[in-house]
Amino acid sequence: MRLFEILLLFLNICLLSSLFVTNPRLRKLALLLTSGISFILVIIHLLLEGYRIQLLFLYGLTILMLILSVIDACRTPKATPYTSKIGKVLGRLVSMIGLIATACLLYIFPVFDLPAPTGSLPVSTTTFHFTNDQQQDIFGTSSKGNRELMVQVWYPSEANTGKYVPFIPDASILPYMAKNYSLPEFTFQHLQYISSHSYSEGALSSAQTSYPLIIANPGNASSRFLHTSQAENLASHGYIVTVIDHTYNTFATKFPDGRITTSTTDHLFSPDHDFPTERANRDKLGKVLTDDVTFVLDQFQLLQSGSIPSLFKGKIDLAHIGVFGHSIGGATAYDASYDPRITAGIDLDGGLYRLQDRVALRKPFLFINSQSNFEQFKMVIDHHIYTDKEIQRTGNSKEWFVQERKNKKLERQRIHETMAFGGQVLYIQNTEHLNFTDVQFISPLFQMIGITGKIAPERASSIIDAYMLDFFDMHLKNKGGTLIKGSDPNFPEVKFVTSLF
Repeated sequence: MRLFEILLLFLNICLLSSLFVTNPRLRKLALLLTSGISFILVIIHLLLEGYRIQLLFLYGLTILMLILSVIDACRTPKATPYTSKIGKVLGRLVSMIGLIATACLLYIFPVFDLPAPTGSLPVSTTTFHFTNDQQQDIFGTSSKGNRELMVQVWYPSEANTGKYVPFIPDASILPYMAKNYSLPEFTFQHLQYISSHSYSEGALSSAQTSYPLIIANPGNASSRFLHTSQAENLASHGYIVTVIDHTYNTFATKFPDGRITTSTTDHLFSPDHDFPTERANRDKLGKVLTDDVTFVLDQFQLLQSGSIPSLFKGKIDLAHIGVFGHSIGGATAYDASYDPRITAGIDLDGGLYRLQDRVALRKPFLFINSQSNFEQFKMVIDHHIYTDKEIQRTGNSKEWFVQERKNKKLERQRIHETMAFGGQVLYIQNTEHLNFTDVQFISPLFQMIGITGKIAPERASSIIDAYMLDFFDMHLKNKGGTLIKGSDPNFPEVKFVTSLF
C-alpha cells in the first residue's frame, strides 16, 4: 500500500473508534478532528496518488462522517438524536465490515513495486509500430488487412533525471486484462499507478559501441508489458531488448490510431479432443508467431542501417542475437531459433510446435521450466496406464493422455537433440506457469489459488533473471556462464535435468 492509503485506512479506523468514546464532548471533538484530518488526507491522496476503486468505501465513510460530525458538533446538548440506538449499532457494524473489506482489497490488489534492474546502466524504452506488407493477418477481422505489430524496446540509456514511465503503456487496455481473468472490468484499475524503472526515449548509452539484440515473445493472451522486469534487467546489463505484442494473441494491443485488438486465438487451445485439428491449429498459429519474429528481426536490420530512422542506427550488434519467450512464446523462441541470424534462445515454461517440420536445433538453447509443468511432462511420458484417479485429478480424458503422450514423446526427442548441441534443461522448485511473468506481482491472491507457485514472486523473478542473464552473457557476450554450468548453492531451487527420462 502507498503512504496516504495506509494513513487513510488508519485514520478511518480511528474515526470508527471515536464512536465508542463514552464522554459526549470528547466524542464530538474526536469525531470532528479525525473526520477533518481524514478528509484532508483524501484530497491529498487523490491529488498525489490517484483514485482507487478499492478505496471507495473509505472515501464515502470519510465524507459521511465529516458531515455527521459537523452536524453533531452544531447540535445543542438537549437536541433529539438524529439516529436511533439500533441505527447506531448497525452503522458501526457496517463501518467495521467495510473497513475490513477495504483492508483485504488493498492487500489483494496492492500498488506494488517491480523489481529494480540489477545492472549498472539506466534503462529507457520506446515503442515501434511495424506493418508487414508481405503478410496478411489471418486472425484479424478483415481478410485484407496486413499484419501489424506493436513492439516495445528497452535499452541502455544515459543518466536521466526525468520520471519513470508507467508499468502499463495505456490504462485503456486494463479492462481487457480483467476480462482475460474473468474479473470485473475495474479490477486492475490501480495498475495504472505502478511505475516501471525505465525512462521515456532517453539517449542510448555510450558505454558500449554496440549492444546485442534480444527478441522476446509473451505467452497466449498475455502482453508485452508483463515482461517489463525481465526486459529492464537485461537492458541494464547492456542489451537491447524488444518484446513483441503478437497481434490477436494478446489480451489487448493498442495501436497509435487508437484501435485496440484482442485475442482471437483462444479457441485454438480448447481441448475438444480433435487432436489432429488441434495440433494443426497450434502449428498454424505458431507459424504466424515465428514469422513475426523473423519480420521484427528484419526491421531491426533496417534500424541498424538507418533505413528506418532511430537512435539505434549503427548501435545494434546483429552478430549476437538472442530470443526468449514464455509459454507459446517460448515455443516461438525455439522455432524462431532456426533462423541463422539468431545465436541462442530461451524457452520459459513453454511446449513446442511444428515438431514434425524440424530437425535438431544445433545451437545453444535453454529450457527453464516450472516445477508443475516439468512434473506433468514427466508424468505424461512415464505413464503407460492411466487410472481413473489420475484422469479425475488432472481433468483430462484417457484419450487425451494417450495422444498427449505421443506429442510429448516427439517434443522430448527434439529437446534431447537440442541438448546434444549445447542445449540445457532445468526447472525451478515451487513455481507455476505464471511465475515467469510479472503477473506474479499483481496479487497475492494468485498465489493463494495456485496460479503462481509457493515461491515468493521476488525470489522467482531474481532466479529467472539471474539464469537468463548468465546464459545470454555466455553466448552473446563471451562472459559469465557460471550459473548454467550446474547447481549453485545460492540457488538451491534450481534443478538441472541431464536426461529426459
